Amino acid sequence: MPTHPATARCAAQNEEVAGAAEVGVAGPRGSAPPRVALALGSGGARGYAHIGVIEALRARGYDIVGISGSSMGAVVGGLQAAGHLDEFAEWAKSLTQRTILRLLDPSISAAGVMRAEKILDAVRDIVGPVTIEELPIPYTAVATDLLAGKSVWFQRGPVDEAIRASIAIPGVIAPHAIGGRLLADGGILDPLPMAPLSAVNADLTIAVNLSGTEAIVNRDAEPGATAEWLSRMLRSTSALLDTAAARSLLDRPTARAVLSRFGGTAESESDGWSADQDAEQAEEDQVHADVAAAPGIPKLGSFDVMNRTIDIAQSALARHTLATYPPDLLIEVPRSTCRSLEFHRAAEAIGVGRALADQALDGLEVEADQGAPPTIEG
Repeated sequence: MPTHPATARCAAQNEEVAGAAEVGVAGPRGSAPPRVALALGSGGARGYAHIGVIEALRARGYDIVGISGSSMGAVVGGLQAAGHLDEFAEWAKSLTQRTILRLLDPSISAAGVMRAEKILDAVRDIVGPVTIEELPIPYTAVATDLLAGKSVWFQRGPVDEAIRASIAIPGVIAPHAIGGRLLADGGILDPLPMAPLSAVNADLTIAVNLSGTEAIVNRDAEPGATAEWLSRMLRSTSALLDTAAARSLLDRPTARAVLSRFGGTAESESDGWSADQDAEQAEEDQVHADVAAAPGIPKLGSFDVMNRTIDIAQSALARHTLATYPPDLLIEVPRSTCRSLEFHRAAEAIGVGRALADQALDGLEVEADQGAPPTIEG
């Protein structure tokens, strides 16, 4: 492919994509492996499952000829397209809760609790200064333009810039400004980017959805070590400000939401909270306790409700995408695999992805002549 200047240029998602290839279905074992186009969905740390799916495809000799990804799907997809996924997987497996927190780089900002520049530094060290045009595999990273309210496709420019824009989780990681656009997580509007694959010359299209359905279960209310450390770090940083500002920071919904995604809540360290804040939290808990009073209904806190609402919205968007661009094979990774910010659980999530992919590919190869692509759920 020709090399273009390393400046990020974006294409709006709603543009018509020409040259869509006719997609076939995988043949039985022993036949030539199909050319595969991959759509890798958003879902935070569950995105490690994408690595397992790719490992299963490579182990069977499948030829990956096109990749599109949102959020964590953009990270894994970009690294695979650049030929450095194995290196990234080994690095991810070595991460601990404390290492993850340092990489997320907590900060006091209006647009997000985390900067995440250290994560991008790690990705840059692995990928190098490569542009999308230089990749041996066609690759599209999807982000969301917060000002225009539209999805944005990165199909040229620096790979690291595309990844940084696509992973800006709302309220958690600050948006990224490029070319007059304020860009955030691709999963906001396109959690499972199938449309960019329309122009890929592939025999088989595989979609990996990270919001597989499951029953809601109660989470452990005890704050994890990461949540406690994050709370202490935020309080230590806030000491540089006046007391009112510090309280305001810790009481912000974004800070509490981040802690809840790590497995704890900002309320877990209430020694610095005022009586008014305690009363407010008690009132909030009572509202949700009334809902959870019926047998068999789990108790959901305010941030559980918020996170669940986001999951439902993204699942609905993914279903709409799948109806418009049906894949030949759909692999659904259950939400229970891990929390969205549990990036220290790479080995576990990769294993889940590998197992689901093997099961899906076995079914596809055995039932290839039946004409109906199977859906594999965890």
